[in-house]
Amino acid sequence: MYTLRLQPPLFLSVAARRRDHFLPSLSSIQQHANWRAFSHQGAQGRSALNRCQKFLDRKCSYHRISHRSVNTSLNASMQPLQSDPEANDSAIIWKPISTSLNAFYRFSRPHTVIGTALSIVSVSLLAVESLHDISPLFLTGLLEAVVPALFMNIYIVGLNQLSDIDIDKVNKPTLPLASGEYSPASGVAIVSMFAAMSFGIGFIVGSQPLLWALFVSFVLGTAYSINLPYFRWKRSAVVAALCILAVRAVIVQLAFFLHIQTFVFRRPIAFSRPLIFATGFMTFFSVVIALFKDIPDIDGDRIFGIQSFTVRLGQKKVFWICVVLLEMAYGVAMSMGAASSCFWSKSVTVLAHAALAVTLWKCARSVDLTSKSAITSFYMFIWKLFYAEYLIIPLVR
Repeated sequence: MYTLRLQPPLFLSVAARRRDHFLPSLSSIQQHANWRAFSHQGAQGRSALNRCQKFLDRKCSYHRISHRSVNTSLNASMQPLQSDPEANDSAIIWKPISTSLNAFYRFSRPHTVIGTALSIVSVSLLAVESLHDISPLFLTGLLEAVVPALFMNIYIVGLNQLSDIDIDKVNKPTLPLASGEYSPASGVAIVSMFAAMSFGIGFIVGSQPLLWALFVSFVLGTAYSINLPYFRWKRSAVVAALCILAVRAVIVQLAFFLHIQTFVFRRPIAFSRPLIFATGFMTFFSVVIALFKDIPDIDGDRIFGIQSFTVRLGQKKVFWICVVLLEMAYGVAMSMGAASSCFWSKSVTVLAHAALAVTLWKCARSVDLTSKSAITSFYMFIWKLFYAEYLIIPLVR
């Protein structure tokens, strides 16, 4: 009678191969020539064979479990083999939201929004006579002015884009209406909603200076842009400049100062020296913005018959007129600061305006007037000077 003997080297080699490769099925093992010989042995041989098979099956199961664990660990610590459905869902949800926010950001013309917010805060601070005035009452009144003013700002710039879709396809093709991201109907809905919200908040607040500021801004902004008989004042260079000057230099300075002075603090009307300085300086600055904004847009304005100063006089001449006007404004500001009786106010206003004047001159001399991108970049630099001035104005005493 034959006996079954398992040699250690054969057994170890089989186990090693099982760790490195997929194990053949039990039937293939039984069909193997060596195992066929063993199958004819006695009960002892069959028992040993069963023990061997069970051992190898356990090794196979362990190998597969270990392999699955390693793959899971790699997937967790490195890149997943398959995309996470939750991550895909999040990306699908967030992408249109991000796109919509970006389009509205460009539609709102953020440099004008920032300018409006800074100007209102700065002029409101001119009504502050002591640190005790900076109270929840003041902050509430300031918020009541800023929010509707920003909504009206979005109405004005949005209406201008609605009226200039064809022009903007040449001058500013990345704007949402010009690029087709917004349909004209969407643009109308947006500007109508923001105008309604602006007047709604104004009526709720009940401040007469605030309501007058919103109403005059609405009328001038509409007349400036809308393409109706006797309107679209932007076609006339002088009238267009006067519209911008009236809003930026007069309405913002006087109306919002009076809102804080008379409605919030309940004090009598008083036109202080800093307020007169702010109004005069911003008159110069508003003229510069009104002139300079048309320099990068000369191509579209010429094609569509907008007779801006840039179309009439040329880019180079208007560019240097703007620079000289600003330098004159800085000279007046330094003289005003030097005449102040307050030493710290005198020092700050003189040094700050001198620094801005030097910076403006150096930057102006380096601009390539044949490059539209360089001119546009300098226009944004002028807006930064505009922001800086409103940081200095509250310090004028």
